[in-house]
Amino acid sequence: MKDRINQLKKEKDAVVLAHYYVDGDVQDIADFVGDSYALAKQAALVSQKNIVFAGVKFMGESAKLLNAGKHVYMVDATAGCGMADMVTAAQVKRVKEEYPDAAVVCYVNSSAEVKAVSDVCVTSSNAVKVVKALEAKQIYFIPDQHLGSFVAAQVPEKEFIYHNGFCPIHKLIDEESLLKAKETHKEALVLAHPECEQAILKHADYIGSTADIIKFARTNTANEYIIATEIGVLHQLKKENPAKQFFVVNDKQVCHDMKKVTLAKLESILKNIDVQEEVKLCDDIIESAKKPLEKMLDLAK
Repeated sequence: MKDRINQLKKEKDAVVLAHYYVDGDVQDIADFVGDSYALAKQAALVSQKNIVFAGVKFMGESAKLLNAGKHVYMVDATAGCGMADMVTAAQVKRVKEEYPDAAVVCYVNSSAEVKAVSDVCVTSSNAVKVVKALEAKQIYFIPDQHLGSFVAAQVPEKEFIYHNGFCPIHKLIDEESLLKAKETHKEALVLAHPECEQAILKHADYIGSTADIIKFARTNTANEYIIATEIGVLHQLKKENPAKQFFVVNDKQVCHDMKKVTLAKLESILKNIDVQEEVKLCDDIIESAKKPLEKMLDLAK
């Protein structure tokens, strides 16, 4: 199947972009694997006319925003993001009326419609850097309250207004389970994603984006790690560090939307790409929503 997929990519002039949270076999066949920030950068650089996204809906939309003239397809069009669904453009507009001086800082885990009413996008990799670079002193951070709080702690000179969104998967990583894991693996360092609740982050030896967690494990001298983020990242961690051990906090840190992405679906999309439904966005949304994405890429350089 992997041989067929590789052949189809050449025949169809297609590039496959995959997030670290999809299954390992899909990551291995992808042309580029990364976290949300790396994928957003890569989507703006690809030369192929067809982009096939192994991830969730907002990622495909971001690729389309940065490549309006290209064809973008999702491996599974039903793969969504619970956090992205927790904020609407109407909600953002209401808060902007209440706080007219606030810059709307939109986590990339959001819909194109929400990005369209935002001032700048961020990812967990660059949020602190981007927020520091903004002239605004008041920040309305959407939709993830936990990432927002993490950023606010490092930018105390600015006032933050939070939306009440969160990642349902990271919320299931609970303190009781983490303490049990630490007791079982006494020498292990805890690596946590900033989408986790503060009850988890306070026990972390390192807090960072998916890509930052991978880099930390690669360069750190410890041999054991407890990973507080979605389990898909374990594939890359083990691949890069075969002599090290990685443990999960509990058996709930699984994004079932990401796991909808399979090799069989990828092969089917590529084989029938000419009749597949593309990621579609209206021209007004593309024009408005690509601006905060492009601003993010510029400020995060």
